[in-house]
Amino acid sequence: MSRDLSKTFSFLALHLIVGFSVAYVFTGSVAIAGGIALIEPLVNAVVFFFHERAWNGERGRGFTLMAALTHRHASAR
Repeated sequence: MSRDLSKTFSFLALHLIVGFSVAYVFTGSVAIAGGIALIEPLVNAVVFFFHERAWNGERGRGFTLMAALTHRHASAR
C-alpha cells in the first residue's frame, strides 16, 4: 500500500500545481485559485487512491471502502 500512497501524493503535488495555474489564468485571483487548487485535487486524490486499489484487483479480494479507510484487510478464507 505504500507504493499506492506515494503515487497518490506525487499525483496530488502535480495536480495542485496544474490546478492552481489553470484557476489563476481564468480568475486572475491568487486567493480563488488557491482555494480551487486545494479543494478539487484533494478530492481527486482520494478518488485516485481507491481507483488504483480497485484496478490492482483488491476489490475482488474483499476490498471495501470501510476496510480501506480503516486499513483492515479481508480475512483469508
